[in-house]
Amino acid sequence: MIAVFVNCATVIVGSLIGLIFSRKISKNLSDIVSAAAGIVSVVIGLQMAFKYNSIIVLSLALITGGLLGSWWDIDGKILSLGKWLERRFAKTESTETAVSSTDKNEKDSAAPKQNFAYAFLNASVLFCVGAMSIVGSFKAGIDKDYTLIFTKSILDGFMAIVFSAAMGPGTLFSALSILVYQGLLTLSSTWLEPFISEAMLTEISATGGALIIMIGINLLQLRTLKTANYLPAIILAALFVPAVSLLGI
Repeated sequence: MIAVFVNCATVIVGSLIGLIFSRKISKNLSDIVSAAAGIVSVVIGLQMAFKYNSIIVLSLALITGGLLGSWWDIDGKILSLGKWLERRFAKTESTETAVSSTDKNEKDSAAPKQNFAYAFLNASVLFCVGAMSIVGSFKAGIDKDYTLIFTKSILDGFMAIVFSAAMGPGTLFSALSILVYQGLLTLSSTWLEPFISEAMLTEISATGGALIIMIGINLLQLRTLKTANYLPAIILAALFVPAVSLLGI
């Protein structure tokens, strides 16, 4: 579990650095940081998504996963968790910003970036959907090889700086998502590893990339997508691999 704790620590430290930075910049510079975070998310997502082996698996996973996630309202439930964390642990800055601002347009444009729950949701998805989380956790749990998770920790730390500067303190609490998700994967790695093939990991990574693209689209304010509703697609991508293989598609 040491690798998981290191990953959580880098996200916390990166988030704190980003928050310090965000308090010292103007709204215009904050908008630039937010746009940069969106572009970086899209680039990372595209890099992952284009490594798919089967566009059929990717398409089926996203469509079916999106429908199931919408039915279960996963996005709403995670946002509710983020709001509970905000009430329980954090002093929201978004309320103070809304009260002190006299420009409604500025308030509206700043709201997504300062929304605690929104930041928690998007950062949690970003840090947990990649194949590095799964493969790294398996290696840490089975072989005691922490190299991949340590590498991921460095990358996550830098992204935490950008995300917390762009979206606020909710990013810091995404470390809890990493602790639960990667912790469970590490502890159950011996049991899960035989059931996860290389082909499954490829499609999981590609599907995760598609979700990260959605995060980028939200940050760029091109369209509002309920990214978390597509989380079932990660599991479905793995399940569809043997099904598509059996059908010879």
